[in-house]
Amino acid sequence: MSVENLDNKYINRELSWIQFNQRVLLTGMEKDYKVLDKIKFCSIFSNNLDEFFMVRVASLKAQADAEIQKKSLDGLTPQEQLNIINEKVKNLTSIQENFVNNELRKELEKSGIFIKQYKNLSKDQQIWCDNYFLSSIFPLLTPLVVDPAHPFPFISNLSLNLAALITDTESSKNQLVRVKIPTKSIGRFVQIPNEIIKTNNRRDHYFMTVEDLIGNNLDKLFNGMKCINYSFFRVTRDADLELKELEADDLLIAVEKSLQKRRIGGDVVRLEVEENIPKSILNLLTEGISITKEYIYFSKSLLGLDDLNLLNKINRKDLRENLLIGKTNKSLKEINSNSDPKFKSLFHLLKKEDILLHHPYDLFSSSIEEFINKAADDPLVMAIKITLYRVSKDSPIIEALIKAAENGKEVMTLVELKARFDEDNNIQWAKQLEQSGIHVVYGIIGFKTHTKISLIIRKEKGRLRNYFHIGTGNYNSTTSKFYTDLGLLSTDTEIASDLIELFNYLSGFSKQKNYKKLLVSPFSMRKKFNYLINREIYNAKKGLKAEIIAKMNSLVDPEIIELLYQASEAGVKINLIIRGICCLYPKKINLSENIRVVSIIGHFLEHSRIFWFYNNDNPEAYIGSADWMRRNLDRRIEAITPIEDIKLKKQLYELLNIYLKDSYCSWEMDSNGNYSKSQTSKINHSQFDLIEKWH
Repeated sequence: MSVENLDNKYINRELSWIQFNQRVLLTGMEKDYKVLDKIKFCSIFSNNLDEFFMVRVASLKAQADAEIQKKSLDGLTPQEQLNIINEKVKNLTSIQENFVNNELRKELEKSGIFIKQYKNLSKDQQIWCDNYFLSSIFPLLTPLVVDPAHPFPFISNLSLNLAALITDTESSKNQLVRVKIPTKSIGRFVQIPNEIIKTNNRRDHYFMTVEDLIGNNLDKLFNGMKCINYSFFRVTRDADLELKELEADDLLIAVEKSLQKRRIGGDVVRLEVEENIPKSILNLLTEGISITKEYIYFSKSLLGLDDLNLLNKINRKDLRENLLIGKTNKSLKEINSNSDPKFKSLFHLLKKEDILLHHPYDLFSSSIEEFINKAADDPLVMAIKITLYRVSKDSPIIEALIKAAENGKEVMTLVELKARFDEDNNIQWAKQLEQSGIHVVYGIIGFKTHTKISLIIRKEKGRLRNYFHIGTGNYNSTTSKFYTDLGLLSTDTEIASDLIELFNYLSGFSKQKNYKKLLVSPFSMRKKFNYLINREIYNAKKGLKAEIIAKMNSLVDPEIIELLYQASEAGVKINLIIRGICCLYPKKINLSENIRVVSIIGHFLEHSRIFWFYNNDNPEAYIGSADWMRRNLDRRIEAITPIEDIKLKKQLYELLNIYLKDSYCSWEMDSNGNYSKSQTSKINHSQFDLIEKWH
């Protein structure tokens, strides 16, 4: 998929994202992955697309509808971008559908997992399904007719629906009827018992989709009427949360009201229909939904393929890779295993050494959760401060904070209410924390707080000492098992001082904008990164060795990209490990010949951000929450910390080189902006190598 643009300097952000999602899809189609892992990748691809349409496409469509002609970095208007997006996404979804209908279905059946069609069931099996429909589904269905007295019903975002053309046998009048498929309450797949299928193999699983069962029982739903034909459809709506913070007296109430609007949904930005949908039904749908043909997606497979991931609940460990691989960090092993109360604690250890954590290879539970839990119980701990961006549903971190408050400690949490698609969850946590006597703040007006920081203040021998954690990922027990993230545990006095100032700024008690060691956006981070890159340029021009290695989720910022181009031309060797969006072209003659870009797509989601600068053989290394994007550098509160311990810097450098040598999960970008997969050799599988090498 080519993304080459007119001026050959910047890759379009949206098209780069589509390339990333293509890599996710193609990774899941590789033969070496187990079948339930293939389903996981396929589901992630679909879920990613849903969010892409709800946010990015919705924004472009709003601009195009308003006839805004502002061009992207690569010179495309909103409408031009939409035209290319629709073309490329339709090609990719066609690839996905063919894969699901053929190779994936065959592999599932070979593994004993069958998705049956009602029409192919025996009479006895159909009777069982019909009885299940009457007892467990029929009471939940609400047909809505469309006629002059009943306007076209509102179709909720991402819901699966049935549209049927019905004839009244008395009046012979045709009517459109919509039925919402209640997948949230009953699931997407109905499991048919093995005794009904009459198989003795307990490892076999037989399913049919709930919509197939409903479609074949419409006569019971439309009693006394005749169904001419029916088809299924799905809509995607604009779900970007528009929030006018400056006008909000209470941010929590404002976000709650905005969420109510999101649940209702904005304009439709995509209509997905079955490939064989009758024209009469399609015409009525497009008229009722008010959508143009370029945003209609005809599907050859199930609609909403992200639901395939529900099959991962099947208890077949042989059909998926075991990803629960973490161990207790070797520096923390003795502390976590020793029950002697006289034994030196985690806090004593941190006085002697900094600890670099790498999840999921280092267990989150025996490191970060233990750090907060120990603080909650320790009588010498006076206060705990933490920022929460995305938190798991049943969060041990939240429990520990509540316990700390109950134990009389001062607890301050910043809960980011505007964390996209986690707003509702965070509102509930914020209310629960406040009810527990915890001081909850919501950050700075106009900025998202994306930092991953926690600070523990302990009274030792009459003086206060600060312990802290700074990470690249969220305080989320669930995602910590599947996202690769780094974290620093330390008691460095200058960084701790910076964190105190930063927390005071976040709670509104400080105007601090200068920090000793921390890189904080939107204040010092951009300036510091510019300086670090320019220093490598200076050294290269002096004939000295100059090198930059950076790992992040996305590279979009034009100022940083321009500096990297200048660095390349000066002779700086640059290796970029970028999982997702990359708007920079590598390997272009007279522009970026010294830049290499790779993307690692594997079982774990690469989420860590690492920045390493050679600095004339005196390397500087940093980790933190920010990518090189405008939003991270200018419109969010972010924190990146230096890693100064020589041993830990060496670990980071070795880690970066493991990624750069990857020959299995790695995709490399060429000078035209296209990615190709490295040789599929398991000799260098970075993620599996790290399972062995990190400990």
